[in-house]
Amino acid sequence: RAIFGVDKHNGGTVTVNGSVLNCKKPEDAIKAGIAFITENRKSEGLILDFSIGSNITLPNLGDICPSHVLDKGKLNSFADELSKKLGVKTQSIHEPASSLSGGNQQKVVIAKWVGKKPSIIIMDEPTRGIDVGAKRDIYDLMNELTSQGVAIIMVSSELPEVIGMSDRILVIHEGKIAGELDHEEATQEKIITLATGGQ
Repeated sequence: RAIFGVDKHNGGTVTVNGSVLNCKKPEDAIKAGIAFITENRKSEGLILDFSIGSNITLPNLGDICPSHVLDKGKLNSFADELSKKLGVKTQSIHEPASSLSGGNQQKVVIAKWVGKKPSIIIMDEPTRGIDVGAKRDIYDLMNELTSQGVAIIMVSSELPEVIGMSDRILVIHEGKIAGELDHEEATQEKIITLATGGQ
Protein backbone atom coordinates (compact mmCIF):
# COMPACT_ATOMS: atom_id res chain seq x y z
CA ARG A 1 0.00 0.00 0.00
CA ALA A 2 2.87 2.35 0.74
CA ILE A 3 4.70 1.50 -2.50
CA PHE A 4 1.48 2.24 -4.43
CA GLY A 5 0.98 5.58 -2.68
CA VAL A 6 -2.12 4.58 -0.70
CA ASP A 7 -0.51 4.75 2.76
CA LYS A 8 2.18 7.11 4.01
CA HIS A 9 5.58 5.68 4.92
CA ASN A 10 8.19 6.80 7.40
CA GLY A 11 11.28 6.12 5.32
CA GLY A 12 12.95 4.06 2.65
CA THR A 13 13.01 4.34 -1.12
CA VAL A 14 11.52 2.47 -4.05
CA THR A 15 13.90 2.08 -6.99
CA VAL A 16 12.81 0.78 -10.39
CA ASN A 17 15.39 0.29 -13.15
CA GLY A 18 17.83 2.52 -11.30
CA SER A 19 15.40 5.40 -10.79
CA VAL A 20 13.98 6.34 -7.40
CA LEU A 21 10.18 6.64 -7.44
CA ASN A 22 8.28 9.10 -5.32
CA CYS A 23 4.70 7.83 -5.30
CA LYS A 24 2.69 10.14 -3.06
CA LYS A 25 -0.63 8.93 -4.47
CA PRO A 26 -1.85 5.96 -6.55
CA GLU A 27 -1.91 8.10 -9.70
CA ASP A 28 1.88 8.51 -9.41
CA ALA A 29 2.35 4.75 -9.11
CA ILE A 30 0.08 4.03 -12.07
CA LYS A 31 2.04 6.50 -14.22
CA ALA A 32 5.22 4.69 -13.16
CA GLY A 33 3.80 1.39 -14.46
CA ILE A 34 2.78 -0.10 -11.12
CA ALA A 35 -0.55 -1.86 -10.52
CA PHE A 36 -2.00 -2.90 -7.16
CA ILE A 37 -4.43 -5.77 -6.66
CA THR A 38 -5.74 -5.15 -3.19
CA GLU A 39 -6.40 -7.79 -0.56
CA ASN A 40 -10.04 -6.74 -0.20
CA ARG A 41 -11.58 -6.98 -3.65
CA LYS A 42 -15.16 -6.21 -2.54
CA SER A 43 -14.51 -2.93 -0.72
CA GLU A 44 -11.38 -1.71 -2.52
CA GLY A 45 -10.90 -3.65 -5.77
CA LEU A 46 -14.35 -3.43 -7.33
CA ILE A 47 -17.41 -1.23 -7.54
CA LEU A 48 -19.90 -4.04 -7.05
CA ASP A 49 -22.92 -2.12 -8.39
CA PHE A 50 -21.08 -1.34 -11.63
CA SER A 51 -21.05 -3.78 -14.50
CA ILE A 52 -18.16 -6.16 -15.11
CA GLY A 53 -17.25 -4.15 -18.19
CA SER A 54 -17.28 -0.83 -16.34
CA ASN A 55 -15.00 -2.22 -13.64
CA ILE A 56 -12.52 -3.49 -16.23
CA THR A 57 -12.45 -0.23 -18.21
CA LEU A 58 -12.45 2.17 -15.23
CA PRO A 59 -8.65 2.63 -14.87
CA ASN A 60 -8.24 2.46 -18.64
CA LEU A 61 -10.70 5.14 -19.79
CA GLY A 62 -8.01 7.66 -20.75
CA ASP A 63 -6.11 5.06 -22.78
CA ILE A 64 -9.17 3.77 -24.65
CA CYS A 65 -10.85 7.15 -25.18
CA PRO A 66 -8.06 9.78 -25.13
CA SER A 67 -10.39 12.49 -26.48
CA HIS A 68 -12.45 12.25 -23.26
CA VAL A 69 -15.51 11.26 -25.27
CA LEU A 70 -16.55 7.78 -24.20
CA ASP A 71 -16.87 5.37 -27.11
CA LYS A 72 -19.12 2.56 -25.87
CA GLY A 73 -18.12 0.28 -28.72
CA LYS A 74 -14.41 0.57 -27.91
CA LEU A 75 -15.04 0.23 -24.18
CA ASN A 76 -17.20 -2.87 -24.60
CA SER A 77 -14.70 -4.45 -26.99
CA PHE A 78 -11.82 -3.77 -24.59
CA ALA A 79 -13.68 -5.19 -21.58
CA ASP A 80 -14.99 -8.19 -23.49
CA GLU A 81 -11.52 -9.11 -24.77
CA LEU A 82 -9.95 -8.94 -21.29
CA SER A 83 -12.87 -10.75 -19.69
CA LYS A 84 -12.43 -13.65 -22.09
CA LYS A 85 -8.64 -13.61 -21.80
CA LEU A 86 -8.86 -14.02 -18.04
CA GLY A 87 -11.66 -16.57 -18.23
CA VAL A 88 -14.31 -14.59 -16.35
CA LYS A 89 -17.36 -16.84 -16.25
CA THR A 90 -20.34 -14.63 -17.06
CA GLN A 91 -23.12 -14.43 -19.63
CA SER A 92 -22.40 -10.78 -20.29
CA ILE A 93 -19.94 -8.05 -19.29
CA HIS A 94 -23.04 -5.94 -18.65
CA GLU A 95 -23.92 -8.01 -15.57
CA PRO A 96 -23.09 -6.36 -12.22
CA ALA A 97 -19.80 -7.38 -10.65
CA SER A 98 -21.75 -8.39 -7.54
CA SER A 99 -23.31 -11.27 -9.51
CA LEU A 100 -19.97 -13.06 -9.86
CA SER A 101 -18.36 -15.68 -7.64
CA GLY A 102 -15.34 -14.66 -5.56
CA GLY A 103 -12.91 -16.19 -8.03
CA ASN A 104 -14.47 -14.42 -11.00
CA GLN A 105 -14.57 -11.13 -9.12
CA GLN A 106 -10.84 -11.51 -8.53
CA LYS A 107 -10.30 -12.14 -12.25
CA VAL A 108 -12.12 -8.87 -13.01
CA VAL A 109 -9.86 -6.99 -10.57
CA ILE A 110 -6.80 -8.47 -12.29
CA ALA A 111 -8.25 -7.80 -15.75
CA LYS A 112 -8.64 -4.09 -15.15
CA TRP A 113 -4.96 -3.79 -14.21
CA VAL A 114 -3.68 -6.11 -16.94
CA GLY A 115 -5.37 -3.69 -19.34
CA LYS A 116 -2.98 -0.96 -18.17
CA LYS A 117 0.00 -3.09 -19.27
CA PRO A 118 1.98 -2.46 -16.07
CA SER A 119 5.61 -3.42 -15.63
CA ILE A 120 5.07 -4.25 -11.94
CA ILE A 121 1.98 -5.75 -10.30
CA ILE A 122 1.60 -5.91 -6.53
CA MET A 123 -0.78 -8.75 -5.63
CA ASP A 124 -1.96 -8.78 -2.03
CA GLU A 125 -3.42 -12.22 -1.12
CA PRO A 126 -4.42 -12.83 -4.77
CA THR A 127 -6.19 -16.16 -4.19
CA ARG A 128 -7.78 -15.64 -0.77
CA GLY A 129 -11.35 -16.92 -0.57
CA ILE A 130 -11.57 -18.41 -4.06
CA ASP A 131 -12.00 -21.99 -5.25
CA VAL A 132 -9.27 -24.31 -6.51
CA GLY A 133 -10.17 -23.89 -10.19
CA ALA A 134 -9.99 -20.09 -10.01
CA LYS A 135 -6.69 -20.33 -8.12
CA ARG A 136 -5.19 -22.39 -10.91
CA ASP A 137 -6.40 -19.85 -13.50
CA ILE A 138 -4.79 -17.01 -11.56
CA TYR A 139 -1.52 -18.92 -11.13
CA ASP A 140 -1.44 -19.59 -14.87
CA LEU A 141 -2.03 -15.91 -15.56
CA MET A 142 0.75 -14.90 -13.15
CA ASN A 143 3.17 -17.24 -14.93
CA GLU A 144 2.10 -15.84 -18.31
CA LEU A 145 2.67 -12.27 -17.12
CA THR A 146 6.13 -13.00 -15.71
CA SER A 147 7.08 -14.78 -18.94
CA GLN A 148 6.24 -11.49 -20.70
CA GLY A 149 8.59 -9.57 -18.42
CA VAL A 150 6.10 -8.29 -15.84
CA ALA A 151 7.45 -8.31 -12.27
CA ILE A 152 4.99 -9.53 -9.65
CA ILE A 153 5.29 -8.74 -5.96
CA MET A 154 3.00 -11.25 -4.26
CA VAL A 155 2.00 -10.84 -0.63
CA SER A 156 0.60 -14.09 0.73
CA SER A 157 0.11 -15.89 4.03
CA GLU A 158 -0.34 -19.25 2.27
CA LEU A 159 3.03 -20.99 2.42
CA PRO A 160 2.39 -23.55 -0.37
CA GLU A 161 1.44 -20.63 -2.64
CA VAL A 162 4.53 -18.63 -1.67
CA ILE A 163 6.88 -21.57 -2.23
CA GLY A 164 5.18 -22.73 -5.41
CA MET A 165 4.97 -19.36 -7.16
CA SER A 166 7.98 -17.34 -6.01
CA ASP A 167 11.44 -16.97 -7.50
CA ARG A 168 12.58 -15.04 -4.42
CA ILE A 169 10.96 -14.82 -1.00
CA LEU A 170 11.35 -12.00 1.52
CA VAL A 171 10.07 -12.97 4.97
CA ILE A 172 8.72 -10.17 7.17
CA HIS A 173 8.83 -10.24 10.99
CA GLU A 174 7.46 -7.30 13.00
CA GLY A 175 7.60 -4.97 10.02
CA LYS A 176 11.17 -5.74 8.97
CA ILE A 177 12.74 -8.15 6.48
CA ALA A 178 13.88 -11.11 8.58
CA GLY A 179 15.42 -13.03 5.71
CA GLU A 180 15.61 -13.70 1.99
CA LEU A 181 15.28 -17.13 0.39
CA ASP A 182 15.67 -18.26 -3.22
CA HIS A 183 13.10 -20.65 -4.62
CA GLU A 184 15.51 -23.59 -4.52
CA GLU A 185 16.26 -23.25 -0.80
CA ALA A 186 12.80 -22.26 0.45
CA THR A 187 10.95 -24.65 2.77
CA GLN A 188 7.99 -24.13 5.05
CA GLU A 189 10.23 -24.70 8.07
CA LYS A 190 12.73 -22.00 7.02
CA ILE A 191 9.98 -19.50 6.30
CA ILE A 192 8.17 -20.13 9.59
CA THR A 193 11.45 -19.83 11.52
CA LEU A 194 12.19 -16.44 9.96
CA ALA A 195 8.58 -15.24 10.31
CA THR A 196 8.62 -15.98 14.04
CA GLY A 197 11.89 -14.20 14.71
CA GLY A 198 14.27 -17.17 14.53
CA GLN A 199 17.50 -17.35 12.53
